[in-house]
Amino acid sequence: MAAFGTLSDRLTATFRNLRGKGKLTPADVDGTVREIRRALLDADVALEVVKDFTGQVRERALGDEVNKALNPAQQVVQIVNDELIRILGGQQRRLEFAKKPPTVIMLAGLQGAGKTTLAGKLAKWLAKEGHTPLLVASDLQRPNAVTQLQVVGEQAGVPVYAPEPGNGVGDPVKVARDGVKEAERKQYDTVIVDTAGRLGIDAELMKQAADIRKAVDPDEVLFVIDAMIGQDAVTTARAFQDGVDFTGVVLTKLDGDARGGAALSVASITGRPIMFASVGEGLDDFEPFHPDRMAGRILDLGDILTLIEQAQQAFDEDEARKTAEKLATDSFTLDDFLKQMQQLKNMGSIKGMLGMLPGARGMREQLDNFDEREITRTEAIIQSMTFAERTTPKLLNGSRRLRIAKGSGTTVTDVNQLVQRFEQAAKMMKTVAKGGVPQVPGMGPIPGASYVGKKKQQAAKKSRSGNPAKRAAENAALAAGAAKAPAGVGGSGFGLGGGGGAGGDGGPTEEELAALQRMLGR
Repeated sequence: MAAFGTLSDRLTATFRNLRGKGKLTPADVDGTVREIRRALLDADVALEVVKDFTGQVRERALGDEVNKALNPAQQVVQIVNDELIRILGGQQRRLEFAKKPPTVIMLAGLQGAGKTTLAGKLAKWLAKEGHTPLLVASDLQRPNAVTQLQVVGEQAGVPVYAPEPGNGVGDPVKVARDGVKEAERKQYDTVIVDTAGRLGIDAELMKQAADIRKAVDPDEVLFVIDAMIGQDAVTTARAFQDGVDFTGVVLTKLDGDARGGAALSVASITGRPIMFASVGEGLDDFEPFHPDRMAGRILDLGDILTLIEQAQQAFDEDEARKTAEKLATDSFTLDDFLKQMQQLKNMGSIKGMLGMLPGARGMREQLDNFDEREITRTEAIIQSMTFAERTTPKLLNGSRRLRIAKGSGTTVTDVNQLVQRFEQAAKMMKTVAKGGVPQVPGMGPIPGASYVGKKKQQAAKKSRSGNPAKRAAENAALAAGAAKAPAGVGGSGFGLGGGGGAGGDGGPTEEELAALQRMLGR
């Protein structure tokens, strides 16, 4: 997660320095705590939060409670992880729904924090959870705010109540109150009220927000804050808590190139939990906030649970079963390859998913260089093929590949690379489908793993001929996967017929090599 990139790098570098130490000395602890303090301050975490955090880490690291089974670096990581979870709120807090619908959720925050887009993301998430949300356009001040909410609502597939045009026209308190009545009348079970913000905190902003809160009596008031706001996060959060009060926090722009201090400060300072996080520009780039998972991402321990949840939402179980059957029966095609990639694309940002893997920081350069548009180009290439070409890639001769390249706006080299990648992927997936472990290019065999085709490889190493020249020829053919049993004493070592070369005891003749090449090229 980009918002914590620098902090994560600094912390993991600090822990790396502890490796190889047999025991933590007070000097080691002080040095580590000092580096953690610097990392947190550089990440714009509030000073009072930093003092509390580092004080707890130092006390625990020097105490008797450390796990003797862990080495010093692991002990410090465990302590820092626990303390990060604590300042991020401890446990996940879910939305509390009203016993009698509709549940009213009011959004508050400064202008530019992303409230309107967040309203659409929250509405879409609620709809996926089986709720029937209604968006209410109570931001009548910001130019085109009502229009923006209507566009976002249409994209999310959620209705919008917008009786006033906005742009300074209309009473936001009346719109909010009437919006709740509209939801009761049409039996929507959730109402999301989008309110106005300001570029800065002022009395008029707070009064309007407080009046709307009094008018609709919301079940939840979510304070929306930009994760890139830095040290101002604490001041802004306290002002809204005093002026309006809120029940939870939503962090936006966590995918931005920010230092993430807001996230680590707001929950601890206000005592209000972070409930959701916006992690991208798309309406699906939105997730419930889990303090333990976020701590794991910051410390480069990964977030496998969120990755699994995203996969479960995006992948069709029946489709996955059909794909597995096709892999096992050698009928996996480019069409199936395309469907698999599209399902992967539905999970969201590939970079984001890879960043959830443990140790992802070590692949930071590769992740930064990863081009998300590559999947779109691959889709274009496959969709430019005929059905026969997708199901039988061997049909793809030079002229067909040129036509596909022109049709997809790519080059013949791109088409060639895609076909090559498909063949490699199909081979690896087939190996996995049959219970084996695929050989990954650039990696040696995994100790203890069973590889499909291992017996064949072992058999290929054993030649039955006593003639050294013939044995060498047989081994070469067997390694190429095209060998047959010798036809006889005077026959070819390749079993392709013909004479035995120099008296039948030498290597293969030129005719035999040509025949072998033709066979392999078919």
